[in-house]
Amino acid sequence: MPEPTVLYEVKDGVGSITLNRPRVLNALSAALVSELANAAEQVAADPGAWVVVVRGAGRAFSSGIDRTALAVGAVGESFYRHWTRALNCLEDMPKLVIAVCHGYCIGGGLQLASACDVRLCTDDAILGLGATEHGLIPDGSILRLARIVGLGRAKELTLLNDHIGAEEARQMGLVNWVVPAADVEAKLKGVLDRAFQSSRTATGHAKRLLQQSFHAEPRALVDQVLAAQAECMASWEIAEANRAWREKRPARYYPGPASADASR
Repeated sequence: MPEPTVLYEVKDGVGSITLNRPRVLNALSAALVSELANAAEQVAADPGAWVVVVRGAGRAFSSGIDRTALAVGAVGESFYRHWTRALNCLEDMPKLVIAVCHGYCIGGGLQLASACDVRLCTDDAILGLGATEHGLIPDGSILRLARIVGLGRAKELTLLNDHIGAEEARQMGLVNWVVPAADVEAKLKGVLDRAFQSSRTATGHAKRLLQQSFHAEPRALVDQVLAAQAECMASWEIAEANRAWREKRPARYYPGPASADASR
């Protein structure tokens, strides 16, 4: 039985999706993008996964599309369909999604990272695109990248295909944090700890509305904002937050209302 090209597990509230073709720097094959889409949908629906981490096995996050497969015509419509399904699911799910980038994060690797909410990067990482050099458009980032780094920077990365280092990527807002490789797990734990201190209901609504704010006139969303706020105000999390405030302690949201004793 072939080894899975994507690994999925949930532990202590963290859903982990790991690209698993380390021998080819996690190059994106048809099988991998299909498994990635399935894993994204699985973690989106998994009540045990409060936060999601996407990373790559071995020496790189991902070197992008499998160029060998592309050259022999093994990349077709189903590849792009599953690729779009995977990235849209990561972007749309009401959970914080963290990309942990190391080594090469280029081509489809950077496109995948751009569909995540935040990006943690090792200081030796190399980031860039490259699709237009190969006669393609970077379909996973073409509608996202300008919202992250601005139109001018997005055009530079997309049309000139320069590869940049991690610190330059942080300065332009492409990644959120840059740390030495030896410190990445400690930094990730800190980010996860912060994520668990946020209401799950509020996180889901806030993420959705931030995304929608790029597609609609802001005041057209006011009714949606008010409806989301009403749901937050009716949630068990606000009751827990208020108790925590009165008791002068941190609010405890994970793993859910049973442990938070929402009925109290």
